[in-house]
Amino acid sequence: MVSALSGAPDVEHVLQLEARGRWVRAVITDVGAALQELSVGDIALTPPAHPDVPAPFFCGKILAPWPNRVRDGRWAHDDQMLQLAITDPVHRSALHGLLSHTAYQVVMRTESSITLRAPVTAQPGYPFALDTVVHYRLSAQGLEATQRIYNVGTACAPVGFGAHPFLAIGGVPTETLTLTINGRYHVDVDDRLLPVGVTPVEGSQWDLRAGRAVADLALDDCWAVAPEPDGSSTHTLRAPDGRSVSLHADAQFGFVHAFVTREFPSPTGPITAVAVEPVTAPADALNNGVGLQWLEPGESVSGRWAIVYHDALHHRLLSIADPRSARGGTPTAASSTPLVSGSR
Repeated sequence: MVSALSGAPDVEHVLQLEARGRWVRAVITDVGAALQELSVGDIALTPPAHPDVPAPFFCGKILAPWPNRVRDGRWAHDDQMLQLAITDPVHRSALHGLLSHTAYQVVMRTESSITLRAPVTAQPGYPFALDTVVHYRLSAQGLEATQRIYNVGTACAPVGFGAHPFLAIGGVPTETLTLTINGRYHVDVDDRLLPVGVTPVEGSQWDLRAGRAVADLALDDCWAVAPEPDGSSTHTLRAPDGRSVSLHADAQFGFVHAFVTREFPSPTGPITAVAVEPVTAPADALNNGVGLQWLEPGESVSGRWAIVYHDALHHRLLSIADPRSARGGTPTAASSTPLVSGSR
């Protein structure tokens, strides 16, 4: 895969883990710390991307220090109007932060995990210094990710973050999948996809809590999640045969964004693809303040999310062959160094 900016090949990091009788495999690229491929056994959990099109639609990339759009790339801070680069000219906005085209550096690596780091340097549109770290590790059912942002500057810094994974179930046409979004409020937007209000989903077209066929959906939409008691939320693509792939996010991610495109460039031509994006804030957070967090110098914030594949038949067969493994007796991931401040 070739970088869209430099023309040089992206560095690919291949992770693998043998667990519960099958191999779990992921490919992470250095640019944008992007999750490009994930599979459990012979089932791909990400759509097949064309090798000559790097990370289409921000596929798998880490979003920081803000997710989604900033109106006109402009926001006010300390009585000054700051101007970010317009990276979405169609909607005249600054899209998905400052690191989507940055090559992250490897901090720590095992066979089944990797920690990547990239700095945010102070600049005219965002005069703050941050250190960002993402830790990926494979599990028996998919992949777990931890994102952390440190304020390494001298001023209080506004931050938001998220990720842009595309999900799939290999061998199942995406149009036949059912998408469930556990959102309680839909973020209403204008024709530039910028927030103008919120609507409770109950009784509306935005209520996807019971699931709706991807074939019936045209989405580039955000919801405030309906959290579990621990603050986490889960959003799922389910196949007609009952298999599913879910995006699970902890309480740090108070919003989820779903994007459906029918122009995802695959090796065989355009296909339908679905992104389910955990985000800490909706669009235009630098202006509206919703979900935005302010870090004092030396402070940090982190969030965890996971992609989880569920195959009831495999689980039943495994329980017959090895009841201990079906109860979780097999480790879900190889041991690795915990992600702590000292690992920066």
